[in-house]
Amino acid sequence: MTAERSLRSVFISGGASGIGLAAARRFRREGWTVGIGDVDASGMARAAAELDLWTAPLDVRDRDQWRAALAGFVAHTRGRLDLLVNNAGICRYGLFEEVSPTESDDQVDINVKGVINGAYAALPHLKATGGSRLVNIASCAGLVGSPGLAVYSATKFAVRGLSEALDIEFARHGVAVACVMPWFVDTPILDSGSSGTNKTIRDAIGNSPVYTADEAADVIWRAARGGERDYVVGKAARRLRFLSRFAPGMLRRRLKRAMATR
Repeated sequence: MTAERSLRSVFISGGASGIGLAAARRFRREGWTVGIGDVDASGMARAAAELDLWTAPLDVRDRDQWRAALAGFVAHTRGRLDLLVNNAGICRYGLFEEVSPTESDDQVDINVKGVINGAYAALPHLKATGGSRLVNIASCAGLVGSPGLAVYSATKFAVRGLSEALDIEFARHGVAVACVMPWFVDTPILDSGSSGTNKTIRDAIGNSPVYTADEAADVIWRAARGGERDYVVGKAARRLRFLSRFAPGMLRRRLKRAMATR
């Protein structure tokens, strides 16, 4: 490991499991200093024991916790924050009327406000670190409004829009912004349901491709170093992006027909 590589640092929200933990493993393998924040204290302890990570308690809805976590991590790295991966998120699956207003509030608070809070807290540290980057994790549900995931889709469209705007705004600070949009990934989020249904995402997707957290982490690694703004995870995601751009009417008709047969 070169001295220059060992100085590179990344902080990952929601880093105790799923895509966040897979990304932490990937960056550690590449020689980066890694910090994670999560509400899952036991998961963070396991990750720290496995990977020699810096950890901090982090509920992304709490701005004070964001500021404390990043201040502590930057002190640990002697002033560097090369990358923030805004990864923490939740999903509640079900038709709109099956998902309670409280469950919808939780998705907005964590998936949108949590990402915004992270961007606010990280910006001073990113500005102070040359060549830094912000990577926001959205979803393919942010490419096409997805039945059964209406509010979740809305939150991921919001993350896409935020990323697009901040990539333009932050350029004047020397900070690049990217957005990663995974297809279905085999993490606990696939077992998400809601108070109004016993069905989960895993039940609903049938024979749809499911990708691994490691495949998502590989794309995050590319996003941390590449020049594009938008990245997708998986062949199915690339196909969906193509259809959403060039055949949106056909895609909408397909989704309506599928909904009519439920």
